[in-house]
Amino acid sequence: MNGSGFDMRLGIESALRRALPYGGLPSSDSPQTAFFDAATEGDLRRLRELASGKDAKEKAWLADVSIQGLGPFQAAARLGRVDVCRCMVEELGFDINAGSKIGVTALSAAALDGKMDAVRYLLDHGADPNKKDDAGSVPLHCAAKFGHDEAASLLLSRGASVDIAYFHGTPLHIAAAYGKTSVIKVLLEHHADPNKVSEVLGTPLVATLHATSEGLPESISLKCAKLLVETGADINFTNPDTPLVVATTHGLTDCIKYLLKAGADPNIPNSHCGAMPIQIAASCGRRKHVELLFPLTSPIRAISNWTVEGILAPQSVASPGMSKMTPILKPS
Repeated sequence: MNGSGFDMRLGIESALRRALPYGGLPSSDSPQTAFFDAATEGDLRRLRELASGKDAKEKAWLADVSIQGLGPFQAAARLGRVDVCRCMVEELGFDINAGSKIGVTALSAAALDGKMDAVRYLLDHGADPNKKDDAGSVPLHCAAKFGHDEAASLLLSRGASVDIAYFHGTPLHIAAAYGKTSVIKVLLEHHADPNKVSEVLGTPLVATLHATSEGLPESISLKCAKLLVETGADINFTNPDTPLVVATTHGLTDCIKYLLKAGADPNIPNSHCGAMPIQIAASCGRRKHVELLFPLTSPIRAISNWTVEGILAPQSVASPGMSKMTPILKPS
């Protein structure tokens, strides 16, 4: 399964290189590009021919090309070409943990598209499951991004750190933000911390709720939320806002219902402006949400008519603002 369209993009770029002698693309005539093409096309004879008679330094130069952010070894792994990986490691002597120009290892590349034969081969031959790329992500983050639960399980069984973090957070944050329930299950089974905080995404529970504003369907976010809460996610954690504040801000009816049923406290305000969830709902004119929150919300002194109608009255509605989070990166 290829969730990223990498092979298609690679094919388009290859066609452009062959058709155009300009435009910033590497020349198809260079030995480096020829080596890259041989690796991604599975041409072992050409690979051996190009590397023949070269020492380690010369081979490193031959592979020192980056297309779509990957070198020939990493690109071959991402395409699942185990024969190429085997040739480069066992015959040509390439370092199995070598990174591309942006630090992506062959193992991370294979995990990104769930190429299990390649993932297994690389791990069997000493690939480090915790080696970070230049951005700080590891193979487990890559498997989580596109929902490759089998790759995640294998990585964890071979020593991957379940709570290893980078800028956006742990693999659990990434799985939650992208709505990958199968990976969430695997990570939680391996005791991932559901309350670990990312400066960018908050907790995994908050991350999956915020992700609805980036296009994640509420039904998927709700499934993720249930898995996290059932495994110990703090439903009233404030960093900076509770899951209920976030769900109300984004108008997530089913999530609001679930969170309230699971014990969410509707009397914890938005950290930015101090508005309660019921005021956030009222400010957006969401009567249904006000009705859901009303029985469990303590009367607010500033609202003299403590009824659903009174709360929805224009003079009673606060201007709560929106709890902002840095948007997650779209899949590439």
